[in-house]
Amino acid sequence: MTGVLPKRPFLLRAMHEWISECGHTPHVIVDAAHEGAEVPRAYVKDGKIVLNLSAGATQRLKLGNDDVEFDARFAGVVHHVRFPVSAVLGVYARETGEGMVFSEQDLGPDPPKRPPPAAEEGSPRRPQLKVVK
Repeated sequence: MTGVLPKRPFLLRAMHEWISECGHTPHVIVDAAHEGAEVPRAYVKDGKIVLNLSAGATQRLKLGNDDVEFDARFAGVVHHVRFPVSAVLGVYARETGEGMVFSEQDLGPDPPKRPPPAAEEGSPRRPQLKVVK
């Protein structure tokens, strides 16, 4: 395996499918200030936007590993909406409020950190303790 994949896109797709299969309307809360978020700014409130991801409200919906993308009407005007999966703060059913709020851990592991300078090659080994009986 090459690495650990982020959980958020898989959780988003699973929750979207579950909410839809239950006959409810899936909505997502998106951080509109997130880099790469292309959302209708007129509908942003407090830096966030709530978007209906139901089949009836969207056209060409793509829930990818990196981005969510679709066309939708806002006040009768078609907008192309696109935002990174990392901008999704949560997903829920409009009718029941059931859903999931995402944490930073759902984005996957942090990139590996460089060892501190003392641990680099050529530096003296750190002392180790041994149990003496």
